[in-house]
Amino acid sequence: MKKVVLDHAFKVRLPITIFVILGAFALTYFISRPERDGVGYAPEQPIPFSHKLHAGEMGIDCQYCHTGVTKSRHASIPSASICMNCHVAAKTDSPSIQKLTKHYESGEPIQWKRIHKVPDYAYFNHAAHVNKGVDCKNCHGDVAKMDVVEQVHSFSMGACLTCHRDPHENIPYLNADTIDEGPDNCYACHR
Repeated sequence: MKKVVLDHAFKVRLPITIFVILGAFALTYFISRPERDGVGYAPEQPIPFSHKLHAGEMGIDCQYCHTGVTKSRHASIPSASICMNCHVAAKTDSPSIQKLTKHYESGEPIQWKRIHKVPDYAYFNHAAHVNKGVDCKNCHGDVAKMDVVEQVHSFSMGACLTCHRDPHENIPYLNADTIDEGPDNCYACHR
């Protein structure tokens, strides 16, 4: 009699348990996944900023503003204090710079809208790529030609694997001749 009860409980609970586990995985996947691949996304920022002017015409290096890119997983979004290194004197009469100055003086962070985003279920490290000689343009496009930054490349698994498997063929802006293939095992990006 006991065996019949256990078999019945097992037959009922097993499908429910499998359903709950699969549902949790599916829900996590769809919640953390971007709504689309992001290509063409160019949100209006709280303070207009032209990469074409700053990185292009003025030749300011990406790392001057995005300070974490060589030592951190994140490139870091510049704080108002970085902008004020120049704008304490430059274009102070501009309404946009006056808005920037208010943020700086109040200590209130600027709510920049994120443009480039890897899905939450994937791990990405800027420092590992930049320190190996992968130029920012490979993933972010030539922002030095953009007044308004937009996402120009997909951050799909296939796009990453294409570069990891044959970097010299698929990475046009490579700052190192000795770069090896990147890892292509699951654990490299899914932790």
